[in-house]
Amino acid sequence: MNVAIIEYNAGNVQSVLYSMQRLGIDAIVTGDHEKIRNADKVIFPGVGHAASAMKYLKSKELDKLIISLKQPVLGICLGLQLLCNYSEEGNTKCLGIFDTSVKRFEEKAPGEKSEQFKIPHMGWNAIYSLTSPILNGIKENSFVYYVHSYYAEIASETIATTEYIHPFSAAMQKNNFYGVQFHAEKSASVGEQIISNFLKIK
Repeated sequence: MNVAIIEYNAGNVQSVLYSMQRLGIDAIVTGDHEKIRNADKVIFPGVGHAASAMKYLKSKELDKLIISLKQPVLGICLGLQLLCNYSEEGNTKCLGIFDTSVKRFEEKAPGEKSEQFKIPHMGWNAIYSLTSPILNGIKENSFVYYVHSYYAEIASETIATTEYIHPFSAAMQKNNFYGVQFHAEKSASVGEQIISNFLKIK
């Protein structure tokens, strides 16, 4: 299987590459348009700032390439956020695959003590309302690992939900595009199962 991990100056690529190796997949990390277009599966990971990431994607015309892809594409963390319409981080217009916006967590929910909710949201949280083949074999309320200060709002493309301060999209899907807000590559057996499911999608 030919798997391309998109290189676009956003961190976390190496840990995704290691997760592929654990599954016995010889993936490549590349920004080359032809290699990405010809891959069987494409992974779009990332940590960092939405505005600078989009600026880099546009400078290499990777923005146009990504939205044109026909094979299964998996966005992870920042990758999911960049697949949405818009991010409050840097007032950024994103790729527009998922019809929702990315917003910054508030420090506290109304009426709650501020120390109850720290930003960034960091650690293990449960996912629920699972509704996609990419989540096959995953039990309701399984735990996955998060590190993020921004979240995608719930939308029609939401296929899994997590609650931290309020509910948000843990995972999303539209056609051949999938996204997870959590770090699947750092989410132990649950994350490994989700990545394995993605790799099996036709």
